[in-house]
Amino acid sequence: MQAPTEIFEAIALQKCLMVTYNKMVVTLAPHILYTRHDELFIDAVTVDRDGKPPRELKLGTFKLVGLSDLKVLDEPFEAMHGLYDQNDDKYRNVTLFAVAPESAAA
Repeated sequence: MQAPTEIFEAIALQKCLMVTYNKMVVTLAPHILYTRHDELFIDAVTVDRDGKPPRELKLGTFKLVGLSDLKVLDEPFEAMHGLYDQNDDKYRNVTLFAVAPESAAA
């Protein structure tokens, strides 16, 4: 499986991504694209779910095959290095693309 170009664009430009996930329209701030068990995943912060903000900001894991109707929005996001740690063991040797490391963002 190949990741849609929208995923790369959203991560590279740090722009939000609107998707349909579990029959809900969700706006995500995607931070990293990686593989696990030969499948593609992104870790992203949910910005809103069906037009409503989440109770708390947290990094979620989304399997790419579960995402549809991907659209890059003209809505930038700041990398949330407090929620996302590019050095987490789960990303070691499986990262395909990610937001700029925290040290590069400073």
